Amino acid sequence: MREFARLYTELDETTATNRKLEALQAYFGSAAPDNAAWAVYFLAGGKPRQAVPTKLLRQYAIEYAQLDEWLFDESYNAVGDMAETIAHILPPPEQQSDIGLAEWMQERIGPLRGADPATIRTALFGFWNELDWRERFLLTKLIGGGFRVGVSKLLVTRALSSLAAVDSKLIAQRLMGWTDGSVRPTAAGFLQLIAAQSDDEHKLRGGQPYPFFLAHQLQGEPEGLGEVGDWQVEWKYDGIRAQLVRRGAQNYLWSRGEDLITERFPELAALHLPEGTVVDGEVLIWTEEDTPAAFADLQKRIGRKTLSAKLLAELPAVLVAYDLLEQDGVDLRALPQHERRALLEVLVRETARPQLRLSPLIHAASWNELASVRTESRARGVEGMMVKAREAQYGVGRTKNVGTWWKWKVDPHTIDAVLIYAQAGHGRRASLYTDYTFAVWDADGEGGERKLVPFANAYSGLTDAEIAVVDNAIRKTTIEKFGPVRSVRPTMVFEIGFEGIALSSRHKAGIAVRFPRILRKRDDKTIDDADSLDTLKGLLAAAGT
Repeated sequence: MREFARLYTELDETTATNRKLEALQAYFGSAAPDNAAWAVYFLAGGKPRQAVPTKLLRQYAIEYAQLDEWLFDESYNAVGDMAETIAHILPPPEQQSDIGLAEWMQERIGPLRGADPATIRTALFGFWNELDWRERFLLTKLIGGGFRVGVSKLLVTRALSSLAAVDSKLIAQRLMGWTDGSVRPTAAGFLQLIAAQSDDEHKLRGGQPYPFFLAHQLQGEPEGLGEVGDWQVEWKYDGIRAQLVRRGAQNYLWSRGEDLITERFPELAALHLPEGTVVDGEVLIWTEEDTPAAFADLQKRIGRKTLSAKLLAELPAVLVAYDLLEQDGVDLRALPQHERRALLEVLVRETARPQLRLSPLIHAASWNELASVRTESRARGVEGMMVKAREAQYGVGRTKNVGTWWKWKVDPHTIDAVLIYAQAGHGRRASLYTDYTFAVWDADGEGGERKLVPFANAYSGLTDAEIAVVDNAIRKTTIEKFGPVRSVRPTMVFEIGFEGIALSSRHKAGIAVRFPRILRKRDDKTIDDADSLDTLKGLLAAAGT
């Protein structure tokens, strides 16, 4: 635990890529394989399941530190992070622990999940008595399920590639599925991850997917791409990017986030594909009107642990296929895009099941003609177009070295909204208010009086300098504090962009927006100039949802 806590701190305290890479290389070069396996899991994006409720962590930390509750709460309000608060208020340990990360996860933290409060209290008191503040901070993050670290999976891949002297693309391929929570990290798995390349590499894949090829956002006009005939154009759907893998007489459905989601979509798990097939596509809910449903309908399937026959009938899922990565156990990714497409068309035709649909190609004689067709995107329930080089191979991640995919999205919906709540960020921004709640006007109050109704949370889009200005204003206009959250006097207007909009019974405004982000601060507007709930309803009506 000590070594991983030290690495965690080093990664959190610097924004320099080279320093992070050096820290990762040093750790993986010296860590025991079982500990390194768990480190890879967390650093590559794996999330710990909460083992102890936050309420109990707070209660037992207060008891152990012998503090009054009000003093703990004041400390928490000042710090803004539960793990950091606990790490600093506890008295110094009387012992030291040399136990590694793997044993902590498997033998100490794991058994706390579902344990009775007395058992949890005894265990925590023992843990805290042998860990320093850095290790206590990490422990709380792991126990509470709030582990996050400022390092990309790409950087982890580079560190492992250097350690193993293996091409980083192969490491990226081996890492696929590593963060799926249903599989425990092991020493054997880590040693296989950094092993020399083998002739049996492909056979070792099991049900794992390939690294996803990611698209770049198209900036400027598409004419800069050259002749329109050199590109394959398709609609850009708003669903779950996924690979359907058929190996060992079994289907595996993997999301781009490397979650194994096969059980959530039994109609796709039941598709009978030829052995050794991998299809890349988009999971969508398909309507009776032969169009994709809003993402909100797909969320109803994602969030259900139990799928009733009624739900499956009302919200049928399909895989809209747009690439074929493997056929008969042969890796096709080095083939040109148009050749993979031709093979995919044959596969979909021969499968002949409505659950597997072919992504239609959009044919046009010019970019202007394509731009005209693109204006139909919202009416079709799509986000724009995908523009793929006909000669492109299927790359790893967001790369241009084997050809390029471009996202040619329609402009986002925009709304001018008022900031009403703020919360501190994480990591290097833990001392700044960076997470915001925005509201629009609603005239349905008593006597028709206008009131601000929250409709979206957003935290991205501002520069560090802009965040500093907003943070200063938040501190000066705070009305109330609710733990780490501040209620502020409405004074600031922001332009908020978002991709989709849908009805929602879970939100006060009755509307949910997809991928909200801050476009700019509107210093030219007062709060009276902000948009209303009627404006959102107008966007909802225009979207046809």
